[in-house]
Parts: sequence; structure tokens; C-alpha cells
Amino acid sequence: MANVSALADATPAALPAPPALPATGFLRQPQVLLLVPVSKSTLWRRVQDRTFPQPVRLVGRITVWRVEDVRHWIALQGGQP
Repeated sequence: MANVSALADATPAALPAPPALPATGFLRQPQVLLLVPVSKSTLWRRVQDRTFPQPVRLVGRITVWRVEDVRHWIALQGGQP
């Protein structure tokens, strides 16, 4: 029973804050996944379905997302980055 009360006492303040987004710039996949709690597969499925912002290929194998696009997507989902 003590475990149940410990869970009931947990407050949102005890949870770590999501990382802050810079005003402009680019995010790599690991940074996006910290902000959008989905798997890599789900992220790319949403990109393919066009339900998540399209990434930008900088050079070769370096793919990034514009901070502005991710911020806008989060706001549309009801979040506040």
C-alpha cells in the first residue's frame, strides 16, 4: 500500500523539464526524439505520412529539422515548447 501512496504523491514538478528549444537553428534526430516522445520508427513514419515536418538534408548523411517547424508542430499538438 505504501507504493500506491508514493505514486499518488508524485507531482508533475518531480518530472524533468523538456529541453528548451532555441529560437532558430536545426535539430538532429536525437534532439527531436527528446521533444517528441515517440520511437525512431514512428518519427520516420510520421515524416513519410506528412504528419510531422519534413527534415532537411544538410550534406551526405546529415539530416536535420528546422527548429521553427518542430516548434510549430508541437504548438499544433497542444504543447507549448
